[in-house]
Amino acid sequence: MRIMYVLVLILMVSCKNETSGNAKVTDEGEKEAVVMPTLEVYDFEGLKPFLKTSSETVYVVNFWATWCAPCIKEMPYFEALNTNYKDKNVEVLLVSLDFPKKYDSHLKPFIKKNKLKSRVVVLNDPDSNTWIPEINPDWSGAIPATLIFSKDKRAFYEQPFTYEELETELQKFIN
Repeated sequence: MRIMYVLVLILMVSCKNETSGNAKVTDEGEKEAVVMPTLEVYDFEGLKPFLKTSSETVYVVNFWATWCAPCIKEMPYFEALNTNYKDKNVEVLLVSLDFPKKYDSHLKPFIKKNKLKSRVVVLNDPDSNTWIPEINPDWSGAIPATLIFSKDKRAFYEQPFTYEELETELQKFIN
């Protein structure tokens, strides 16, 4: 038993001095940890509960990816909408369609660099021929795409938005 305790203690001490791949070197040559966001990754079945509501909340769900230039261009508008309407029963959900091998190299750094405050989830379901028409039968699968819905109303947009356009569409749900 005592040998086991010593081994565990040695392992703990030796691991403590290791640095992870998420470390950066400061100007003084010291390493400091870079904390990357954790991702909520869902298949379509796991995402379905996010796509309907019986509450009074209006949801704005944007499908995007870091490799999509129009998606990146409109991202600040969704963030502004989230900030401006968070106290008005509106929730913004950003559904990333990034590829799994790009989560650590592209998606997490993008979220951190842009300090995204909206909730970000990842849809990782290769059967897009099944889930795309479930979101909207007319959706070609192109992004950016946005779903705005409440318990009584739904609208789908396969287009990029300006802030003014996005706010105009949202107003149809809250007025």
